[in-house]
Amino acid sequence: MIIGSKLLFLKNLPSTNSYAASLLREQEVPEGTVVHTNYQSAGRGQGGNKWESEENKNLLLSIILFPSMINPTDSFLISMAVSLGICDFLDQYTSSISIKWPNDIYVKNDKIAGILIENSIMGDQIEHSIAGIGINLNQTEFVSDAPNPVSLSQLTGANYDLNECLRELCSALDTRYKQLISEDYKLLRNDYNSRLYRLNKWHNFRDQKEICCGRIIAVTNNGRLLVEKKDGSISEYEFKEVDFII
Repeated sequence: MIIGSKLLFLKNLPSTNSYAASLLREQEVPEGTVVHTNYQSAGRGQGGNKWESEENKNLLLSIILFPSMINPTDSFLISMAVSLGICDFLDQYTSSISIKWPNDIYVKNDKIAGILIENSIMGDQIEHSIAGIGINLNQTEFVSDAPNPVSLSQLTGANYDLNECLRELCSALDTRYKQLISEDYKLLRNDYNSRLYRLNKWHNFRDQKEICCGRIIAVTNNGRLLVEKKDGSISEYEFKEVDFII
């Protein structure tokens, strides 16, 4: 087992990603080390967003990885593997799980988990990656202005043991990470694309030029969203270049 081979628990932290980064600066850290906490005072999401999490209610963790086999231009494959591991874990408890590009895990139209992956690149190699994960397990009230949070407890009515769920999550992530290091990229791409939120469904999108009707057909290795428009043309988008319109 790689992911979860070492677990570091701290009762509270500003950010598990920041703490993991400080560990890497100070000492040698085994690959797959998981830093987890019961509360983050400054939890971070993609693009500087904050991550709301009530104390002792949810999974909050960061995983230290050394995916040197991945070319930096294909680094989104790491996000694919992590996203799929989270989906595999949640599949044990609920259904209708999808991946909302680029980094959110949804149940139907609500967000149950988020991912923040930070890569350190040296030359043409990824020196290390820190995969931050937040999964809503037992929280039943959300007070931030996030539009659509949901927890596993809200979906099922059950209460979940954080340590048991952490072990299950690490196992699921470990399986997907081993697919990554064995270079089974086609499997990861196919599984990831099949999980995409609104895959092949016509919806309105807003890009930098217009509001248009399109459908998601795939995400590339480097993380670009491919959207087919009604006229048959296909547009590629980076993060923040296109918005979903509900």
